[in-house]
Amino acid sequence: MADTLILRVQSREGTQRIQTSRTESTEIFLEKVCDAFKVLIGQFTLYTDRAKTTVIKQTRKPISTYKVKHGDILLLVPSESNFLSPNPAAVDSLCVVEDSIDVFLNKQDGRIERAPDAKSCQHRQREKCIHCTPLDPWDESYLKEQNIKHMSFHSNIRKLTCGVDKGKFAMLENISCKIKPGCTEHPPWPGGICTKCQPNAVTLNRQSYRHVDNTSFENSLIVDRFLDCWRKSGQQRIGFLYGKYEHHKDVPLGIKATVAAIYEPPQVGSPNSVKLLPDENADAVTSVATELGLIRVGWIFTDLIAEDLSLGTVKHYRGMQTHFLSAQECIMAGDLQNQHPNACRLSPDGHFGSKFVTVVVSGDKEHQIHMEGYQVSNQCMALVLDDILVPTRDAPELGYIRESSNEQYVPDVFYKEIDSYGNEVSRLAWPLPIEYLLIDVPVATPLEPQFTFQPPGQNIKQFPIENRNSIAEIQDFHALASYMRQFSDEQFMEAMSDFHLLLYLATADMLPLKECIKTLLTAVKTKDEDLARHWFKSEEWSTVEQLIKAQGRRDNSNAPHTIRNFGNDED
Repeated sequence: MADTLILRVQSREGTQRIQTSRTESTEIFLEKVCDAFKVLIGQFTLYTDRAKTTVIKQTRKPISTYKVKHGDILLLVPSESNFLSPNPAAVDSLCVVEDSIDVFLNKQDGRIERAPDAKSCQHRQREKCIHCTPLDPWDESYLKEQNIKHMSFHSNIRKLTCGVDKGKFAMLENISCKIKPGCTEHPPWPGGICTKCQPNAVTLNRQSYRHVDNTSFENSLIVDRFLDCWRKSGQQRIGFLYGKYEHHKDVPLGIKATVAAIYEPPQVGSPNSVKLLPDENADAVTSVATELGLIRVGWIFTDLIAEDLSLGTVKHYRGMQTHFLSAQECIMAGDLQNQHPNACRLSPDGHFGSKFVTVVVSGDKEHQIHMEGYQVSNQCMALVLDDILVPTRDAPELGYIRESSNEQYVPDVFYKEIDSYGNEVSRLAWPLPIEYLLIDVPVATPLEPQFTFQPPGQNIKQFPIENRNSIAEIQDFHALASYMRQFSDEQFMEAMSDFHLLLYLATADMLPLKECIKTLLTAVKTKDEDLARHWFKSEEWSTVEQLIKAQGRRDNSNAPHTIRNFGNDED
């Protein structure tokens, strides 16, 4: 048809071809532009050429009044800084709130300083040569020399943004294995699929960087208390790690997860497995941790089988010849990492990867209790998020990629390996070696113990840990009263410096402390004894003290009176 026109509309997000006619009004034409670019009228200005000489306005006049011809290029210019791109999920990088450790590392130089070499450097003191100039934080030879297996995430970002364009076009995109929604070229799957909506095939690669470079427990007592449940019952156990992310100076631009406490959610354990139960207090635990300056940084689980009780040894069956993490554990780790995404300004989604770590407690080659840390790769997170990775029945070291069905389209997933002739070949992930998805994260405790929560003195019985009813360790008012009677008034701050006690005080329905607990949490966080003493004299805690005294009268009358303790009457 002679009246039919195809006009190309160009924007910074790409070019779209729009069909119109010479008699079609500019009002209808601009609506087609809005549909093509997923924008609203008023968010852009449309010009007849790249020189921006004439603006096409929204009127009832025909498009031909602007003397446009078939095949002409129109220029679309956004009128707002938050112009919507063709990807409706895209997030403005200025709106992304990154973690404080990321903000800190973004400001660091990151280069590795080198001292002048006595033999090679023949220049003056303040000068530099190729033998002593600082190295980039991703320098492979330095990482290999220092036995650093993976570069840090921020080193990887510096590598991407080190070119002439300073990372102007650097983009960290999350993998999607789902069909892109909204395609109108064909019926929905399984009725049809096209190259526009079909997800790309995935080739698994070993991730060269990691989001967290080390996991550090503040002191060994944290893990010892966690393992007490296994020692007493033989049942496997899961806990969530609470702490903070800090600068890890042993790795260029590195991050370490410092663990201050372990929260044990409701669960049912057995010698061979453990199952998590719904947690009614999950939001309260998060709130208490936030007030204490802590966040959930990972999870820990045991896989221990006693070998010789007299020697305290355990069986060793995780390693190179078997598996480091099973497929089911990798899927669990991937799901938890998806629940705790890493905020990132270079991602159009506003997040990329995760800092959430996995710690497994098992037996080492010497049959001693040992901890190993891992993360799963960003590719594994995508496979788990889109529900296409499943475990195998009889081989824990192997996973399996689902096949396409009427309910779900699954793209091809490949991995590369070396065949018997030394050639690198691609194979379908049916099955998939889980080792392609794992990243090592070292686990350690510092030489000098640190204490966010000061441990009680000798002969003090600690407050029970939550959700341990199976071994007769119960958090109730009787346990609170027994615990508090061990401290004098002057030791109130020491008594309150217990993560599990604070959780109980914040969640116990029978105690009148939920509304005022924030002041106590602030005192513990800042170690402010004056603020703690002020809270100690509050009406709410006085009520609890009276209840403790009443409990003491009912329990026994043989408590020593040499020191004025909580719950004891003065004679």
